[in-house]
Amino acid sequence: MNKPIQIAVVGSGYVGLVAAVCFAEIGHDVVCVDNDERKVAALESGDTLIHERHLPELLMRYRGSRIRFTADLHEATSGSDAIFIAVGTPQSETGDADLSYVEAVACEIARSLTSYKVIVEKSTVPVYTNEWIRRAIERNGVARHLFDVVSNPEFLREGTAVQDFMHPDRIVVGADSEAAAALLADIYAPLTSGVYYARPDAIPGARSTAHPPPLLQTSTKSAEIIKHASNAFLALKISFINAVSNLCEATDANIEQVARGIGLDSRIGPRFLRPGIGYGGSCFPKDVAAFRSVADQLGIDFGLLTEIEKINTLQKKRFLSKVRSALWTLRGKRLGVLGLAFKGETDDIRESPAIDLVEMLLAEGCSIAAYDPAAIKRTQQELPAGPQLRYVEDAYAAARDADALLVLTDWAEFAALDLKRLYTVMRYPIVVDGRNLFDPKVMHDQGFTYISIGRPAVYPARDAELATPAAI
Repeated sequence: MNKPIQIAVVGSGYVGLVAAVCFAEIGHDVVCVDNDERKVAALESGDTLIHERHLPELLMRYRGSRIRFTADLHEATSGSDAIFIAVGTPQSETGDADLSYVEAVACEIARSLTSYKVIVEKSTVPVYTNEWIRRAIERNGVARHLFDVVSNPEFLREGTAVQDFMHPDRIVVGADSEAAAALLADIYAPLTSGVYYARPDAIPGARSTAHPPPLLQTSTKSAEIIKHASNAFLALKISFINAVSNLCEATDANIEQVARGIGLDSRIGPRFLRPGIGYGGSCFPKDVAAFRSVADQLGIDFGLLTEIEKINTLQKKRFLSKVRSALWTLRGKRLGVLGLAFKGETDDIRESPAIDLVEMLLAEGCSIAAYDPAAIKRTQQELPAGPQLRYVEDAYAAARDADALLVLTDWAEFAALDLKRLYTVMRYPIVVDGRNLFDPKVMHDQGFTYISIGRPAVYPARDAELATPAAI
């Protein structure tokens, strides 16, 4: 790369902040824009605002040099070569993606354009959004030769987003103009050339100088569909293995063995074949709904997407039934809950199945002591503590005097709990594991009643004669 490219990133949420910091890491000059001045002030002071590995150290390294933050969109975009739109696209009541924030940013960018810019969709958007952005900018009086609009979808997993950005499976650039495609190729050249991976301080990961990531250039429409189709397919794998886990429970098969047998097929692969209480987060629920909505609008029968959503909803209800089967009745029971985030290694609770289950259990009359390593603060804003719900400082405090302990998020620290200590603090040694973090044999040997997903339940000797197939 000959010289740094001037980049503006509009939006400082998960995608925007990670992209901004990572662009700085590969050598570009970045200004990150957000209309929330309190957020801007926090970021300027070094607060990342989200729980994400590597993010604090990179922000500290480049803040005030290669990356700065502002609420002034006009100032940020006027000096930039590429403008990445990374604002929210929440799900509307009809299931569509709400693109009002994207439109508002496009119109505001239009008021600042006096020289050629490449405007990049980084937010997850449905097909044809690229055309609507172009149309919105032209309607605000901007000549067509002053801009191009590119689709550059992100494929980041919360908890490993920085590593995913720096070591991607692929970089997709949907561009209908050679000039725009060339600029995006230059932006990502430190990765696609392998130059970045030769640095001694490079973020570690799967890519290397010998095996850099490929850049896939497509049409804008293809790039938009690639993003939604990818997330829908991953959600399909999760719902599929959850449906298979239900079959395993009905036949006393073991889903871990079945999933391994499926995943060893090179055409399928092992990833996203872990059964649980369903998917959540800011992407899968919203993107599956938006993809289905687009199909409906275009007259395409994509009923498979409806089934994905249905299985995901039923999985939470099945888990509630497991808790009830372990305790007989729920009203008045004291439950320990481990995990509130939608997945481990993040503080994101958006569409979290753990939160949904906590609300369902509270409605059943349970009292809950909940713990999460990172998501308590966010959860308290949605579910304030009260007579039935309190937040505690660690996993053992959640388990203390509990009638049962529920594992709802796959944090690594939960899998490493001291089981002997856990046994001593609980009122009844009953664990209902929605993430299959423990070995059933070990749990049996430690004296627990242990109920998990897609595996036969195990009971200590004193309870084994009470267990029946209907109660599992």
